[in-house]
Amino acid sequence: MTQTNSNQKIKGELKYDSKVIQKIIGIALSDIKGLLTVDGGFFSNLTDKIVNNNDVTTGVNVEVGKTQVAVDIDIVAEYGVQITKLYDQIKEKIYNKVKEMTGLDTVEVNVTVVDIKTQEQHQKDSVSLQDRITGVTKDTKEKIDDQKDRNQTEAKEDRVK
Repeated sequence: MTQTNSNQKIKGELKYDSKVIQKIIGIALSDIKGLLTVDGGFFSNLTDKIVNNNDVTTGVNVEVGKTQVAVDIDIVAEYGVQITKLYDQIKEKIYNKVKEMTGLDTVEVNVTVVDIKTQEQHQKDSVSLQDRITGVTKDTKEKIDDQKDRNQTEAKEDRVK
């Protein structure tokens, strides 16, 4: 059995793809009260209106260096929330999670508030075309099933007369 010298250093480098940092941030921000959504801009929002999209990286832009990260995000805040406190929570959450998971320092967090909505407006706006079609399909199926049941009941009654 050959043993290697334990003093010998293993060379290499650990790098993070931007998508990894974006996911860490997107997931970390998901439980901040008063933050309705991270906004990906017009085309992203249009896509979200057509199909359900659970991509947590949407709207999170990062620059990843060897030891540091810079973040730019656009958000929709809940009406009535104190936005400066929300901003502080966002910065703290991003810094802590990125540091905890990667060891990288977050040196800059730029947040642009692109909209303010009530919780009700946000829920209404979050319903996609896919959700609406699914709902209509379900309603139609139920109505067809009800009509089918009525027709079968009437047919049985007609036979028994």
